[in-house]
Amino acid sequence: MDFRRGRKHEELEINLVPLIDVLLVIIIFLVVSATFSRINELQINLPTAEANAPQEKPLVINVGIDAFGHYTINNTALADVTVEGIMTALRKAAGNGKEPTIIINADAKTTHQTVVNVMEASRQAGYTHITFATQAQ
Repeated sequence: MDFRRGRKHEELEINLVPLIDVLLVIIIFLVVSATFSRINELQINLPTAEANAPQEKPLVINVGIDAFGHYTINNTALADVTVEGIMTALRKAAGNGKEPTIIINADAKTTHQTVVNVMEASRQAGYTHITFATQAQ
């Protein structure tokens, strides 16, 4: 039922002013964010490296220690298991090489003292590069 018989219906219009306001805010936001993205870019010139082949391989001495305390140096068994005997064998294995790397391959059930003896002999011989070999399980 239409109770407004004498009045004419007004045409409905879409008010575009709020829509334009929202679009202007969005445009301003896009312009500002685009400006900041250019500032964050850095021009970096990374250095280049020319790798040369190593002149010679480093000297490596393998020291093996089994669970019973027997020593081997480069797969040669040692008869003298004192610190002085190990130091003499290390110097003999190093020869004229400078700064050899001592790799200690110790059994999991060997005593700590046998490993400490090798480390002490290396120190007395003047060899400071000592590393331990491990096995992945």
